[in-house]
Order: sequence, then C-alpha cells, then structure tokens
Amino acid sequence: MPSQPFQDDGVVLETARPKVKPPKRYQVVLLNDDFTPMDFVVDVLTRFFGMDEAKANAVMLAVHTKGKGTCGVYSREVAEMKVMQVNQYAREHQHPLQCEMEVV
Repeated sequence: MPSQPFQDDGVVLETARPKVKPPKRYQVVLLNDDFTPMDFVVDVLTRFFGMDEAKANAVMLAVHTKGKGTCGVYSREVAEMKVMQVNQYAREHQHPLQCEMEVV
C-alpha cells in the first residue's frame, strides 16, 4: 500500500517506510548418539513436535543414519523452548540425546 503524500505550501512529503526484514527462522535438530534408544527418539518427536508415528520414524532414521535430523522450523523463541524441553526430558529419562537449533 503506497504511503499517503502530505502537501504543505506546495511541497509534497511522503512518509518514510522502513525496510523490515522478516524474522530469522530456526530449525530444531536432534543429534545422533550411540546410547539413546530409537523408540525414545520417536517418543520425543511425537510428544514435542506433534509428528505422527510414520513421520517420527522417518526423522528418527535420518538422525540414526545421517547424524542429525530436522524436527521442524520455528521462530527463535519457539525453537529455544523446544530445544530446552527436549533436552530436559532426555535428562529426566537419563538419555544423552541432544537437541539444538540452527539458523535456516
């Protein structure tokens, strides 16, 4: 929507429109380790990321075979919260599973 010009003594002024960048997005990833059971990883993916069983299994296999898997892409605040929740849940269940966030 164009800004509305103002007229004052024959001078036309337009309001400045600041250039606003969209906020950065962050992907939340799980990192592979040799100790966390695969079914626990699937539980994390369904519990914290709302994945169905098939999608959770696919991400779990990516974590297992590629070293990490993407759980979702979120705003910074949401990504930070999910990372904190997953890491805390893993520690409470005595698993070394690590969750991190990366700028997309």
